[in-house]
Amino acid sequence: MTASHRRSDDQGGYVDRVARPPRLIPPVTIPTRPALIACDVDGTLLDDAETVTARTRAAVRAAVDDGARFILATGRPPRWVWPVVEALGFAPIAVCANGAVVYDPATDRVVSVRTLSVDILAALAEIATRVIPGAGLAVERIGDSAHDTATPQFVSSPGYEHAWLNPDNTEVSVEDLLSAPAIKLLIRKSGASSADMAAELAKHIGFEGDITYSTNNGLVEIVPVGISKATGVDEVARPVGISESEVLAFGDMPNDVPMLLRAGRGVAMGNAHPDALDAADEITAPNTNDGVARVLERWWS
Repeated sequence: MTASHRRSDDQGGYVDRVARPPRLIPPVTIPTRPALIACDVDGTLLDDAETVTARTRAAVRAAVDDGARFILATGRPPRWVWPVVEALGFAPIAVCANGAVVYDPATDRVVSVRTLSVDILAALAEIATRVIPGAGLAVERIGDSAHDTATPQFVSSPGYEHAWLNPDNTEVSVEDLLSAPAIKLLIRKSGASSADMAAELAKHIGFEGDITYSTNNGLVEIVPVGISKATGVDEVARPVGISESEVLAFGDMPNDVPMLLRAGRGVAMGNAHPDALDAADEITAPNTNDGVARVLERWWS
């Protein structure tokens, strides 16, 4: 009998989902120890209390101590990475904003950035407000560090209704919102389905950007075209000689799908969205039952 539980998404909201039982698909694609572990944060690494359990922390630590590289791959912006670092007890490289930013929390340095241009933002805003009447808009910007005070990082249009409980936005006019490049555009409509919004937007958006979401609570995110967690992971792995086949990836939502598909072994959590379940090579236990640790313990215990 499966258990219904609530999972936290990449923006701090919650989605009710029914946990799936673990599904192991032999043989394991990575026969030796993975060289790099790319792990989503909310609904994957963190449990529903938004912490890393002792078992999961120990499994991650054992992998790192043995020489594996462990990185975060999240929809969170860099300024929301530090609580994860504290929960882990060390500061891994973080692929943030669904691949648009690579951030080093150990030095509080933004390593690389991909942005939506002002012209592209204007085009996307016109499409979003026309296709989804009543939608609010917000953008994530980035400076040189996670808390660069010279750059207002999360700005929203007037009346924007947040999808999570800890908003840290600066409300500005739509003109100001679209006046500078951004790492992602957020389109929000309270009471709507993110899946339905994404499907409708996909009929109108092509070269302007790539559509994804990390909660089904009426929030869609658009990142620069061709950018995803998969490209962010590759940007970290390639310079150190790690191939896609040597990557083990964990995730639970549609924004994890490209990463799960590209990794040598893609693992979906038992609490994952159907799209992530379909993309994965394997389904592990839910985030509430140490699903990440249960896989890592095959090599490290």
